[in-house]
Amino acid sequence: MKPVKSVAVVDDPQIHEDQYVHAVYDKIASHFSSTRYKVRAAVSNSLDRVNCDLQPWPIIAKFLSDLPTGWIGLDSGTGNGKYLPLPTDRPGRLLTIGLDRSRNLLEIAQHAGSEPSRLITREVVWGDVLGNGWRSGAFDYAISIATIHHLASHDRRKLAIQRLLQAVSPVHGRMLIYVWAVEQDELSKRSIPTSDINGLDPQPTTGEDVFVPWVMSQNQCTPKGDVTSSAPSKRDTPVVETPVYNRYYHMFANGELKQLTIQAAEELGLVVGPPENASNGGCRGIKIVQEGWERSNYYVELRHWVS
Repeated sequence: MKPVKSVAVVDDPQIHEDQYVHAVYDKIASHFSSTRYKVRAAVSNSLDRVNCDLQPWPIIAKFLSDLPTGWIGLDSGTGNGKYLPLPTDRPGRLLTIGLDRSRNLLEIAQHAGSEPSRLITREVVWGDVLGNGWRSGAFDYAISIATIHHLASHDRRKLAIQRLLQAVSPVHGRMLIYVWAVEQDELSKRSIPTSDINGLDPQPTTGEDVFVPWVMSQNQCTPKGDVTSSAPSKRDTPVVETPVYNRYYHMFANGELKQLTIQAAEELGLVVGPPENASNGGCRGIKIVQEGWERSNYYVELRHWVS
């Protein structure tokens, strides 16, 4: 595994994100999308199924598959829209609207899950995960997969979770959040450095701010110089520059996502815990259904309730 570079966010977090997140993903959108798993339909006994090598992570797939038919949801930070076609075992039974800041990624997400002979158009919206463009409680569910870790301050990450809490139904709304973890597994291409402060603590509560490089593939690069010879010699071979773009990530420490979620909910006046924790009727809260670590990510699943 290659170590990534630690970084200190010293400027305005919005400016930092504009330079090292939004601008980067607009540049690498096509290449980035080509490296993500894609939902591919294969006809077998008249049912759609997913190529086994390209299935989404089980917890995400199960979360979406278990939702009631007819529910409408939000994919906040949809990227190339790879989760918009799910669940594949019940195609068309849910409507997930994708939100993203990158227009170039949204152009790809708009047709996620399409086949050469069958063009599918998805519902996508250009916007910011920190925006408040939805009516409160407009959605039945929301997912945020590998997005909140791109926000460059604690308060902005907390606000992103609050926007999810506000976007879904206060009665039955469900949410699933994934972020990259400091603890990377053996299949990861990267190792995360530990700061001197966190190095003194065997179980740090604050993660690491890092740059994770994105290296463009050769076929995505432009040759340098003009090569017009019909029989180029070795000397005439064009020099291909391989751009490398640094993407900002906050790599979450163990327990950090859960604590951030609790803080976000409590600031909205929500009780955190099962409905039985409510002191009287008329309380609103969220239950942490499950939380944990999967494939170099931390996740938390939440459910709204009213007593």
